[in-house]
Amino acid sequence: MAADWSKKWDHLYPAGISPDPLTDILRKGARDLLAQAVEAEVCDLMAQHAHLRDSAGRQRLVRHGYLPEREVMTGIGPVPVNVPRVRDRGTGAEKIRFTSTLLPPYLRRAKSVEELLPWLYLKGISTGDFGEALAALLGPDAGGLTSSTISRLKAEWWAEYERWNRRDLSAKRYVYFWADGVYFKPRTDADKQCMLVIIGADEWGNKDVLGLVDGYRESSQSWRELLLDLQRRGLRKAPDLAVGDGALGFWNALREVFGETREQRCWVHKTGNVLNAMPKSLQAKAKGHLQDIWMAENKRDAEAAFNFFIEAYGVKYERAVGKLTKDRDVLLTFYDFPAEHWKHIRTSNPIESIFATVRHRTKKTKGCLGRKTALAMTFRLMMSAKKKWRKLDGAFRLPEIIEGVEFKDGIKQEKHAA
Repeated sequence: MAADWSKKWDHLYPAGISPDPLTDILRKGARDLLAQAVEAEVCDLMAQHAHLRDSAGRQRLVRHGYLPEREVMTGIGPVPVNVPRVRDRGTGAEKIRFTSTLLPPYLRRAKSVEELLPWLYLKGISTGDFGEALAALLGPDAGGLTSSTISRLKAEWWAEYERWNRRDLSAKRYVYFWADGVYFKPRTDADKQCMLVIIGADEWGNKDVLGLVDGYRESSQSWRELLLDLQRRGLRKAPDLAVGDGALGFWNALREVFGETREQRCWVHKTGNVLNAMPKSLQAKAKGHLQDIWMAENKRDAEAAFNFFIEAYGVKYERAVGKLTKDRDVLLTFYDFPAEHWKHIRTSNPIESIFATVRHRTKKTKGCLGRKTALAMTFRLMMSAKKKWRKLDGAFRLPEIIEGVEFKDGIKQEKHAA
């Protein structure tokens, strides 16, 4: 599979030069997608001729290693490829040979390199659009994959997601949760499909995808089922802090399953909600006053900025101020955690940024994703993105949180002997 021929990667970049993270993720994604597509072509060919036998009664068509690795130049640089060999044990003149329609023997450069990655990621996952993806890779005369090959690919992606969704979590300890529900509309569902996503930060500061399921909007029941499933698979210790927007479904479920977890509302979501209830002419100024709250150096100054916002806008824009004050306490929880972590735990944007690609894709294809394809594609995008996630700043503080050390205004409070 892809892992067998994708070990060399550093040689693609000149010494001392590192690609930007997004290009690196997309290039590795293209490599893996090409590997799986070619493997699917081989499996399809083998299945078609599985009934053939040689004179000794053995299966005529067998796998026979790989051709030497070569690179195909694309719009984002060279992508290494390695095409499988197939051996026909028959003795007749009409021997069966495998030639990949996706990677012909002498292909060295994609004919439409500027279109390669947008099509592979924004078009290439849906069955009906796969031919267009190949045309972008090899030119308008390129042959397409058969429907059975495409179905095999999609089944493989789904199986990979299901294995991941059953993994054991008993050895894990997460300090922070980020949770969000992301919407886009699949092809067949009457209601919008909601992806429920939880990302966690463990005791070493590494971010991990804990949960990814589709639910009925953002209901408490859907979130409860996801959190209970995490518990069932071994995640017994509650996170110390959960970060999310104001959707009640998640918070209701969290209090039932992990009741001791503290809550932090996302300031990016909250800012947008408050400003949407104000005239556009005032939004820039009001945004600055909101930033004065969550960018304050200590909780006392944040409370003062909070009171100023209420006094300045409460009379004329009661609805906007109400959206802010109803979550006052849980908007300022982060002051009780290490200052090194504040930029990480004031927002659930780690999830929003990942789903920008998914939203763009569904917009481009006018919502043609099916449920299983949407889940499988989202999973693959998140796993690719995860490889480039940075550790939390101040990771050395995480064991202190686990031990119950108190923090005030982001500063560790030392215990003094009586």
